[in-house]
Amino acid sequence: MNMSCSEERERPRRSWAPVVHVNFGFVAGVVFVLLVYFVVQQQEAISALGVATTTVVSQWMSHKQLIKAPREIQPIKAPGEILVASDVHAIAGKQPTQDTENGEVVCHTEGLSRGYSETCEVDGDVRTNGTALSVTLVPASRSVRREWMIMPYAKMEVVVRNVTVTQLQDRAAAPPCTVTHTMPAVLFAIGGYVGNYWHDYTDILVPLFVASRRYRGEVTFLISNIQHKPEWLVKYKTLLGALSKHAWVDMDGDTEVRCFPHVTVGLRLDKELSIVPELVPGAPLSMVDFTRFLRETYGLPRGAAVSLTREPDKKPRLLLIHRGHYRLFLNELEIAQAAEAAGFEAVVMELRGNASEVEQARLVNSFDVLLGMHGAGLTNALHLPPGGVLIQVVPYGNIEVIARSEFSEGATDMGLKYLDYSVSAEESSLMELLGPEHPAIKDPDSIHRSGWTNMFDLYLGKQNVRINTTRFAPTLAQALGHLRQQ
Repeated sequence: MNMSCSEERERPRRSWAPVVHVNFGFVAGVVFVLLVYFVVQQQEAISALGVATTTVVSQWMSHKQLIKAPREIQPIKAPGEILVASDVHAIAGKQPTQDTENGEVVCHTEGLSRGYSETCEVDGDVRTNGTALSVTLVPASRSVRREWMIMPYAKMEVVVRNVTVTQLQDRAAAPPCTVTHTMPAVLFAIGGYVGNYWHDYTDILVPLFVASRRYRGEVTFLISNIQHKPEWLVKYKTLLGALSKHAWVDMDGDTEVRCFPHVTVGLRLDKELSIVPELVPGAPLSMVDFTRFLRETYGLPRGAAVSLTREPDKKPRLLLIHRGHYRLFLNELEIAQAAEAAGFEAVVMELRGNASEVEQARLVNSFDVLLGMHGAGLTNALHLPPGGVLIQVVPYGNIEVIARSEFSEGATDMGLKYLDYSVSAEESSLMELLGPEHPAIKDPDSIHRSGWTNMFDLYLGKQNVRINTTRFAPTLAQALGHLRQQ
């Protein structure tokens, strides 16, 4: 049946009215439920926000307290800072007081800006674990947990396994002792550049002397990375034995938990091949003390260079170091003859790194002057008698700063006279090899700017020298003049 349009409009109006009435009630109920839910959720959210805000503020305040608390370790360290971790009890209106029974960890970072590693002094109930290569400070009472990663080698660019230094929160987490020592310990690594004579002394032996001499032999050496160069311990057995009366511990193979009253972690280096007396723990030491220690340990007979004032007719002895591979003197015999003409007894000899350390030290000690090309062999100046002379021949290429930084101050601090002689372009084999127009000859600074590898390859790897003995004569005369003033 067909319906009119009016009928179509009328019928829905009558039939939908009850439905609309029911839906309004439903909607109102839903809205009410939603409002209640929303209010409840808001209360919970506000409550949760309050808890979260309290936690954040608490963490922030704790962080600020850690930064501000005197003698507390700081999360962010600047080069040159001395960082100390210990228990500190802050009392309003008073200076903080330290609870010393819990011990302390003092870490030194002064050398970081110069590429030297951090070191830590850990004092108190200290426990070492070779398997984990860790050093742990155990507090007597509840403390604040701290942790440091320390590389036990003096130079930062070297890669060796780090030592984890931890200050525990309480004693419950401490590993039990399996071996108890009454003496302190020094932990260091063999690695990096050891085997190079200069690095042997600069990176390990001199800093080890500084770290351990105060204990007068009553100290244990904890040594890691021995597998890198085990023969190193054989070569320097005499020196190590003079610094410690006790057997050293191979940390990489040590399964014990050892307890010490104090552990020095890492070797502190403040100056290349030298010592800064005021930075030595315990009591000041100098390079004069170190070279005296070498003479006593190796039984070197001479404690002073020849004095031409007292013995005017005696010829001082000059040792010219022969090099067998690169940076050679191309006219060794001529240089030796020039030294003889200047008034020296001259000897040309190769000083081998794998030779007996004691025998080589005694040999060098018999001379008054050591003459050589820039290189590790000049480290033998350690064995010259005080008042002697070190003459460093610096290869061509504007590398005086590098050469002097390694030997000049160190030699002076040993009580020696330091002299250097800079090779001219005409004396360098690079002139013939590359020609006068090559940048290495015309503009050494450009080679330096090209990077260390290129600079080393040209000036220290490929270069030999033919000394102009006439030009060199004033340097020899200066060395002789110094011995006349002794």
